[in-house]
Amino acid sequence: MPEKCRLTVKRTMNGFYIGISGINAVDNPGPGIGVARSLREDTDLGAKIVGLAYDALEPGVYMDWIVGKSFILPYPSSDGDALVERLLYIKRNHGLDVVIPNLDAELPLYIKHAPMLADNGIRTFLPDMRQFRLRGKDRLCDIASRINISLPLTKVVNSVDELLRAIEELGLPVMVKGIFYKASKSYTAAEAVAHFHELVAEWGYPVILQQVVAGDEMNVVGLGDGEGNSLGMVGIKKLSITALGKIWTGVTVKNARMLAATENFIHEFKWRGPFEMECIVNGDEVFLIEINPRFPAWSYFATGVGINLPSRLVRRAFEMPVPPPPRYEAGKLFVRYTYELVTDMTNFKKAVTRGETP
Repeated sequence: MPEKCRLTVKRTMNGFYIGISGINAVDNPGPGIGVARSLREDTDLGAKIVGLAYDALEPGVYMDWIVGKSFILPYPSSDGDALVERLLYIKRNHGLDVVIPNLDAELPLYIKHAPMLADNGIRTFLPDMRQFRLRGKDRLCDIASRINISLPLTKVVNSVDELLRAIEELGLPVMVKGIFYKASKSYTAAEAVAHFHELVAEWGYPVILQQVVAGDEMNVVGLGDGEGNSLGMVGIKKLSITALGKIWTGVTVKNARMLAATENFIHEFKWRGPFEMECIVNGDEVFLIEINPRFPAWSYFATGVGINLPSRLVRRAFEMPVPPPPRYEAGKLFVRYTYELVTDMTNFKKAVTRGETP
């Protein structure tokens, strides 16, 4: 491991150097561009956005009006040493004061190496590993009970025989979910078995089967301070989604029970960092579907209605004053759209050959 960088925060007249991953603004968008836009809107931070990409074709690499200089990172590995080496290189040669990782696969590595990164002047604001494991779908029953909302009937299975017995109890259609990632709706037992094998091959055992419940898809993006207090949250209702299940249009809502459950989650588990709570709401009943331990791809929506969560995260990470979260209005509309960027091949060639641009 390279020698330690200077421990001082490199805050120049131009502000903090903030590394943002997940800048793959494609049909299955990452959260990074929305996070970067949010940080740029807090002019007091003077954020210098450092793009952290895993592929030279991630669109954020070329969106220089939002992302400044970009670096290509090695794909997350089991120990994360190569990733850390690269971050320290960026720290020494460009500047990197804080990193906001936005992809599920990299989060365990950042959590593992957070103390060492801090020793080298790179801050993070993340849950610890105990909190991160709460997102496991086999833990949701306990979480739902403790925060006072419902959970669809759920079965944890480790074999095809157990899966078929669970289908008899839950009925069809049924959701087949990996322990941490991916979920597919199955309309037949054969389809469920195929999804089971795919998930086991990719993520291992167990696999979770969950009853399909009717209602409106509602989500909350939030930020916890690690001491049981909320640094802000915004609730939305999905109006339309893409074929990949990503929100395309949505509207802000203030479902009292869902927001209360989110407050309970932050308080009960002393959550530190950003998160997204996915719910199905049917009348007075709120069902917990999933918890994601990062900003969602639609997080700029919260900034657009007055609650800039990425800015509040950076301020908390550097122990700067963070005022009480403001209120937001229900009924604000979110619309995602596509955009075409025409640029020169020079930056692409630099990203491929040098691993950084420009």
